[in-house]
Amino acid sequence: MTITFEGKAKVIAEYDGMKIETDQPFPSGDGSAPTPFNLFLASLGTCAGIYVKSFCDQRNIPTKGIKITQRMQYNPTAKLISEILIDIQLPADFPEKYKTAVINASDLCAVKRHLHNPPVIKTIVSTL
Repeated sequence: MTITFEGKAKVIAEYDGMKIETDQPFPSGDGSAPTPFNLFLASLGTCAGIYVKSFCDQRNIPTKGIKITQRMQYNPTAKLISEILIDIQLPADFPEKYKTAVINASDLCAVKRHLHNPPVIKTIVSTL
């Protein structure tokens, strides 16, 4: 992964042939892309979503009408998010026998699992 800078506060990650743009809100940035932290938060919900979708697809359960909402509880003292609630909203005709299983499937999310066992992150400086 390569990180480059562009303009005011735009920071771009290039990885596996894709560009992931981030920015900061005005006035620091132009607000043209999600902030890195919002992208991180979105990665939790979308990761849970891909596992829910895969679970349903494997069982031929239609995903139309399924929606995931994510709410964050902010701790102003620590200035960190203290709780994240991922709410899988299922249509009324979703098979009852799979409701617990769909939660278990979403818990397989690699992003969430990495937060439970975080990697060591080291930062170094090198010259070009």
